[in-house]
Amino acid sequence: MRESPVWAVVALPFALALLVYAAAALDAVLAGGGFRDPLYEGVRLLVQQRRRTLAPDRLLTRIGVVALPLAAVLGAVVVPLGGRAVADLTVGVVWFNAMEVVVWGAVWLAGWGANSAYGLVGGYRFVAQGLAYELPHMFALITAALGAGSLRVDEIAHAQGGLWFAVWMPVAFAVYLLSAVAMAFWGPLGHPAGNDLAGGAAVELTGPDRLVFLAGRYLLLVVAAAMAVPLFLGGDGGPLLPGWLWTLLKTGAVLAVLVWSRQWLPALRMDRFMTAAWTVLIPATLLQMLVVGIVVLD
Repeated sequence: MRESPVWAVVALPFALALLVYAAAALDAVLAGGGFRDPLYEGVRLLVQQRRRTLAPDRLLTRIGVVALPLAAVLGAVVVPLGGRAVADLTVGVVWFNAMEVVVWGAVWLAGWGANSAYGLVGGYRFVAQGLAYELPHMFALITAALGAGSLRVDEIAHAQGGLWFAVWMPVAFAVYLLSAVAMAFWGPLGHPAGNDLAGGAAVELTGPDRLVFLAGRYLLLVVAAAMAVPLFLGGDGGPLLPGWLWTLLKTGAVLAVLVWSRQWLPALRMDRFMTAAWTVLIPATLLQMLVVGIVVLD
């Protein structure tokens, strides 16, 4: 692992906090509210008294609640900001993908620990959703790594000096965006926390627990959007502006699209999504990977 500059370690929390608030504010505005609504909701949840169900497993619930934002932050440490990441791992793509498995466990534990039927169903829904999106998502990540010949995230970004991977790997890019929505159980793939389950995995979470869980969900969306930049959008490359600003602008653009999907795209039935994932998305990403492999080896 290469040594990271101090400014990258300091800048990461501020960048994540800014983008999380931007995502929450945009979501509130699109829903008909105001950009201050996330602040008001955060204060309300901070002072709200916790509600407990009968015989909950508090330890498992707290582990799940805390693990969700923690997994998002750990995934963010390999995302370059202005050309350098906090942890410039040689297997950065693998590390990012591994953090998603932590998310699976976190959501399931939060739903299980509350000893609530709706929460438990929400947790299992996320596991089922993960089984549907994970393979196409993994193949999309591998396709970008194959195009650069490296699993190091900054090297993937630098390999796009002439042409963004999103241009000549459109299938992998589209699948990655879809899987980013699924990873954050957001919008059309928000069934694990759906209204038909009164909130699903988060139904019994109140007060600070609910605030941390919701913040973790927005963090997942932000980190997924940020990872799309070095993988498919040329990283910090761009004219005139400094690299870190290009990274934020590109991340903001992808994040806006992901947030927008919640308001304008219809919910996808889980059985249909799983069928499409296994019969359409997996073959399409494998074909995309084959094309990239032929181009790289030519």
